[in-house]
Parts: sequence; C-alpha cells; structure tokens
Amino acid sequence: MTRKISRTLMATLAACLLAFASTGHARAVDESPSALAMTGDAVFIRPVLLATTVVGSAVYLVSLPFSLLGGNAKEAGDVLVVGPAKATFVRCLGCTNSGRKPKTVEQTDN
Repeated sequence: MTRKISRTLMATLAACLLAFASTGHARAVDESPSALAMTGDAVFIRPVLLATTVVGSAVYLVSLPFSLLGGNAKEAGDVLVVGPAKATFVRCLGCTNSGRKPKTVEQTDN
C-alpha cells in the first residue's frame, strides 16, 4: 500500500515539475497589494491553490489515457495542472493576476 502511494506521489511530483517549464515566461504584473491582501493570500489562498495543483495533477494522471485517446491531453494538462500551478507559484503575493512583478532595483556591475 505504501509503495502505491509513493509511486502516485512521485508521478504527481514529476507532472508538476514538467508543468513548471513554462513558468519562466510569465508576463509582468503592475499591482500594489495591501498588507492584508498579502497576508490573506499567504495564509489562506496559496495553500488552497497548492492543494488544487496537487489534486489536478492526480486527476490529469488518471485521465491521461483517455485524454490521449481523445486528442486533448495538452488542453487537459493546461487546465488541470498548468493553470493552478501558475496561480500558485507565478503570481505575486496578494496580486489578483498571474505574473511576476517587474524588477524595481537595477543591478549595476562594479
């Protein structure tokens, strides 16, 4: 039983890592969230989104044979794994839109 859970967990982790390949191409977000929005996001929203990503990955893996037969495996992966993963990991804390905050400090070479 433990071996089956371990395999499922490893497969889910592999699917998540494959989905994160596109997270480096996130668009810039111009929002200024409040401290309350950031706190609520960190304490309540991110854990729920992480759980959604894990459950979506498991559902994607279970439905993958059917998605492949139906020809919509990429679309299913985008909806079930990539979308929740972007909302979880590539959204600035407290922001409502997915994306990264632009760099505010310029780096200088000394």
